[in-house]
Amino acid sequence: MEETLKYPIGKYQWNEFPTSQEIEIGIKTLETFPQKLSTILSELSESDLLKQYRPGGWNIAQIVHHLADSHMHCYLRLKHAVLEETPHIKDYNEADWANLPDATSTHIEPSRTLIEALHRKWCLFLRSLNEEQYVRAYFHPERNKNYPLGTTILVYAWHCEHHLEHIRMALKR
Repeated sequence: MEETLKYPIGKYQWNEFPTSQEIEIGIKTLETFPQKLSTILSELSESDLLKQYRPGGWNIAQIVHHLADSHMHCYLRLKHAVLEETPHIKDYNEADWANLPDATSTHIEPSRTLIEALHRKWCLFLRSLNEEQYVRAYFHPERNKNYPLGTTILVYAWHCEHHLEHIRMALKR
C-alpha cells in the first residue's frame, strides 16, 4: 500500500536507449504538462493546497514548488550535457528544498508560471537537438550513474505524470 501511495503510476522503468519516437512522446508530455497542471490547480482553495497525497508526504503546494525546482535543475543539467563532456552535476536534497519558506507557501502562482515558461523554453531546446545529442549524458555522482539526455527526457515525462497523480490523490483525501 505504501509503495502505491508513493508511486501511484509505478516506479520509472529505466530506458537506456529510447527510440526517437519514445523521445518525441516524452517531449510532448513535457509540452502539455503545464496546461494539465494549470487545469488541476485552477479551482483549488488554500485549504486544498495543503492536502497531502499520503501521510508524511508533501502537500499540493509543496509538489508545485518541487516541480519548478526539479525541472529547473533538469533543464540546466541537460544544457551542461550538450555543452560539456559528461559533466558531473550537483545534486540537491529535494526534501530540504521542499521545506524552505518559498516551498511551504501556498502562494503557488510564481512556481506555476515558472513551470509554464520553463517548459516552453525546455521543449524549444529539446526540439533543437539532433539524435547524436540525445545520447550525450551527464554524470550523477550520488547515484554513480550516467544519465543520457534521451533517457532523462523520459524520466522527467514520468516525473510530470507521477506528480499530477499525487495531486489528484491528495484532492480525493
